[in-house]
Amino acid sequence: MSPSTLSRIGWALSALFALFMFGASVAPKVLGMPIAQETMAALGWPDSPILLIGTLELICTLLFLFPPTGLLGAVLMMAILGGAITTQLRAGSPLASHTLFGIYLGIMMWGGLILRDPRIRRVFPLTR
Repeated sequence: MSPSTLSRIGWALSALFALFMFGASVAPKVLGMPIAQETMAALGWPDSPILLIGTLELICTLLFLFPPTGLLGAVLMMAILGGAITTQLRAGSPLASHTLFGIYLGIMMWGGLILRDPRIRRVFPLTR
């Protein structure tokens, strides 16, 4: 595949990841929607700093989308996703649908970054 095709696919994956993060995770927390508080309480964190978590997710997603800081954003976002996975494990959530969802998002995020950034493809080559 040509580098421009890989880049386009990478940006499409990155956009899907970012749209999910903005719509399903960041917006409910930053806008103070009741569903964010209800979800955190159901996971065992009734007094969690929801606005702070949403703001951190927003910053990490924006860092991920900005090419010069994409790698930093991806690393920081994996820390957040790791915390989400741990929270789901602690709450006894179903494995495939809830607990591993952070892994699925991480694969989409890293796949998008690897495909869109030739510097990272040199470190993690797709072919030999």
